[in-house]
Amino acid sequence: MSHDTCLPATALLGFGTMGRALATGLLARGLATPKTLRVGARRPDVARAHAEPLDLMALHPEEAACGAEVLVLAVKPRDVEGLLQRLKGSGALDHHPLVVSIAAGVRTASLADQAPGCALVRAMPNTPCAIGKGVTVVCAGPGAEAAHLEIAKRIFGCLGAVMELDEKHMDTVTGLGGSGPAFIYLVLEAMAEGAVMRGMPRAVALELAAHVALGASEMLLATGRHPASLRDDVTTPAGCTIAGLLALEDGRIRSVLARGVETAAKVAGDLAS
Repeated sequence: MSHDTCLPATALLGFGTMGRALATGLLARGLATPKTLRVGARRPDVARAHAEPLDLMALHPEEAACGAEVLVLAVKPRDVEGLLQRLKGSGALDHHPLVVSIAAGVRTASLADQAPGCALVRAMPNTPCAIGKGVTVVCAGPGAEAAHLEIAKRIFGCLGAVMELDEKHMDTVTGLGGSGPAFIYLVLEAMAEGAVMRGMPRAVALELAAHVALGASEMLLATGRHPASLRDDVTTPAGCTIAGLLALEDGRIRSVLARGVETAAKVAGDLAS
């Protein structure tokens, strides 16, 4: 277990799946301690069951945010405005903390209206962050400087890879990075079903498909080669792979997957409405 320099006092506002993953990762990496990390939840009594095993106290969001230098908004998009209004009304934003939001579809310009004077960073993690294998994309909003982005990268770096993009790409990030795992699960399920049709036990087929996807992804990242080039390595003339690929192309698999990302990205832009 590696330990890094502790982050400034941080409040996780929202303690669902992602909030709990962040708390676990930050504590494990030594980026936070029970003294520097606070949990804010709409219902502290419910959050306490998950907070106490981590030696954390579950507080109301206004209490958790008071005096914290970094606020991570880990609530649903529709709840962001109300949360910030309560924080502002209680004076919990008067010291102008860094505000990092993971709410899909909520633009930093909207956050700035509710959190004036605060540096704003937007982030989009995905569910594999729960096992430290996720990817998070961050972008700078109003008032955010390089140092603020570095803090955000350190926060999410304990959950997997971190990338930086301009905010104009964030809805697309949601469609690809956020929704993408669900698309991959669908593909894995379908691939395994093909093996089951041939008589392979379902559990074995799913495990084999998962290892195939994991190895292919790692190979792409390790080599930096284009997927088409790697695909050609497997596709020998008159072989079984080209036959399978042609069957997939008959089903317009490329167009369908690409449209899936495009549609998810469009919906992401409307989530905060």
